[in-house]
Amino acid sequence: MQILKITAGPFAFEGRLETAAAPKTCAAFVAALPFISEIVHVRWSGEGVWMPLGELDFGVGYENHTSYPAPGQMILYPGGISETEILLAYGGVHFASKMGQLAGNHFVTITSGLENLYELGRTTLYKGAQPIRFDPV
Repeated sequence: MQILKITAGPFAFEGRLETAAAPKTCAAFVAALPFISEIVHVRWSGEGVWMPLGELDFGVGYENHTSYPAPGQMILYPGGISETEILLAYGGVHFASKMGQLAGNHFVTITSGLENLYELGRTTLYKGAQPIRFDPV
């Protein structure tokens, strides 16, 4: 499987798993499918939404990690300094927490529905938490 169906709020997207660059992260996430959560707007990082996942342990370390995901890139922070989380950039992001700069594993890139990405971010900012679901295609 290389493609995920992502339903977030009222929008539908497809995303490509970055299996060559983040094989362990992709495998761990695929094992958790279907993955259901909620997104909220980031507090420290700019134009992004995130899924706070607390102590959830995907059993991965850093691979293909970045602090500056581009719009449409999804990163998984495996925990450590801050809680485990998944972040989706819809604009400019400098990934951080109240403890400072973080880096997450870029493991999914949105490939369709990009025209709704900014609206998803703004909807989450102004209307609050939105449901999100990941399914295999």
